[in-house]
Amino acid sequence: MRRNFTWLPWVLLIIVILGFLGWQQLQKPKAPVTPDGVKLPAEKIEPLVNTSRTGGVVSYNAAVKVAAPAVVNIFTTQKVKQLDHPLLNDPAFREFFGNQIPDQLKQEPNENSLGSGVIVRSDGYILTNNHVIAQADQIVVALHDGRRAEAKVVGTDPDTDLAVIKIEMSQLPVLPFKLSGNEVGDVVLAIGNPFGVGQTVTQGIISATGRSDLGINTYEDFIQTDAAINPGNSGGALIDVAGNLIGVNTAIFSQSGGSLGIGFAIPAKVCQQVLNAILKDGRVVRGWLGISLLPIKQENILDPRVNGVIVADVIRNGPAAQAGLKRGDKIVKVNNELITSTSHLINYVAQQAPLSTMQIDIERDGKAMILPVQVGERKLQTQNSDSQYIPLPR
Repeated sequence: MRRNFTWLPWVLLIIVILGFLGWQQLQKPKAPVTPDGVKLPAEKIEPLVNTSRTGGVVSYNAAVKVAAPAVVNIFTTQKVKQLDHPLLNDPAFREFFGNQIPDQLKQEPNENSLGSGVIVRSDGYILTNNHVIAQADQIVVALHDGRRAEAKVVGTDPDTDLAVIKIEMSQLPVLPFKLSGNEVGDVVLAIGNPFGVGQTVTQGIISATGRSDLGINTYEDFIQTDAAINPGNSGGALIDVAGNLIGVNTAIFSQSGGSLGIGFAIPAKVCQQVLNAILKDGRVVRGWLGISLLPIKQENILDPRVNGVIVADVIRNGPAAQAGLKRGDKIVKVNNELITSTSHLINYVAQQAPLSTMQIDIERDGKAMILPVQVGERKLQTQNSDSQYIPLPR
C-alpha cells in the first residue's frame, strides 16, 4: 500500500517562512551595549536639513497672494520740450489756417515711462525708486485690483535712490517691513512690472548681504539676489516666502541691459529709515565730515583683515578741516568703533546727528591721535554710477 505524503509540502513551506522571519530579525540593527551589559537606545539618524522650515515647499502662492496686491505699477508722464516749427512764424502759413495753429504742431508730446512701487502704509504712502519718478510732471499709480490714482511726491532721497509718493485711496493693502533675519541662502521673490508686460514674480535666493562700494548710490548696503530682475522692476518688492518686504529692487549688474542673475535691492531697514525721515522732515538729514577717502591697500591677499581708511582730501573749512584732520591721515576708529571700509565710515557718519561730536582715532606719521570732530550736515550731491551697475530703467 502506497503511503500518502501530501503533508510534506506544507511542512517545507512552514520551514521556509520561519527561516525568512529569522533572517529578517538578524538584519535589524542591534542596540549598543555597554561593557557592563546595559543596552543603550538605538541610534536615531535625523535629517541634516528640515525642509519644512527651509523653503522645501511646493508653491510660493501664499506669499504672492499676500504681497502682490501691495505692489503697484507707476506710470509717469514727462513733457518733452519741442522746438518751435519754423512754419509757425510764417505769416502766410498762419493766415492759411486763420491764425489757428494746427493741434499737431502746438501740442507737446508726452513720454510715458513705467516702474513699480510698494504700498507701505494704509493711508496711501508708497516707496519707489527716485529715478522712477524723477522729473515727472504727472505720476499715476495702478493698483493690482485695477484701481488707478494720481500720486504726489512727498519726498525724495537721491543718495539712496528712494522716493516716497502718496495716493488718496482707502482699503489699501500694505507690505510689512522685515528688518532683520535675512540670510544668504534664503529664498526670495521679486515682484514688479518688467518691460511693462504686467505684474511678474520671479524666484531666487539671497546671494549676499551688505554689498557696497559698487558706485551705484552714495550710501550702499545692498541685498544681492539671483532672482531675475529686469527693467521695469525699479521700485518693486523683494519679499521672503512669508510675504514680508525685505527690500526694494533698484539695480542690476549688466553689460547688455538684461538680467544676468545679479540684482540689488535696498534693504527694508534703510527703506524704513528713509521713509520715517521724509515723513518727519520732508527730507533725510545726514551727518557729514567733509573728506574724501581711499581704502587701505591690501598687501596680503590671504589675509583679508585690513582695517581703517586713508583721508584722500579734506574740504577747506569743513568739519574735518576745522578739527585738524589732514590728507594722508589713517582713520582707524570712530567713537571707538573699528572702521573696516570706506563705505562703513560713510554710512556711520551719515547716521550721526549734525552738531554732535565724534571721537576719531587716527594714525599720522606712525603716531596715534584722537581728534574730536563736530559733525556737519551733508548737502545733496550727485553720485555718478559705474557703467556696469545700472539703476533699472523705468
